[in-house]
Amino acid sequence: MKRVLFDHNVPSPLRRLLSVCDVAFADDMGWSLLENGELLDAAEKTGFDVLLSGNKTIRHEQNMDGRKIALVYMSDNHWPIVEPYAPAIAEAIDLVKTGEVKPVYCDTFVPRRNRIKGRHKAD
Repeated sequence: MKRVLFDHNVPSPLRRLLSVCDVAFADDMGWSLLENGELLDAAEKTGFDVLLSGNKTIRHEQNMDGRKIALVYMSDNHWPIVEPYAPAIAEAIDLVKTGEVKPVYCDTFVPRRNRIKGRHKAD
């Protein structure tokens, strides 16, 4: 069973849908003020296998070479968007290897003001 750390921006209800993982929350670990690199360092030192993040830019901000932890990130972190992708997230966590970065592409949240009869307003 992989030990997974949920970044600050991961919706907490996702935990109950990842029953095959040992999940902890960054805030519960006392790491609420740690930024991405510091959070990866702390998680790695504590023996977590995977950091799950809802920060889609984290892949550009962190160098995973030589890391003993893997990174899975979601393209969105809004619970109504993420919930249907729980099986894909679980699969990514299961398949990701140490030092790898694995994305899970979820639909993108569009604020109500930008929706037009079921479609997105063009930018």
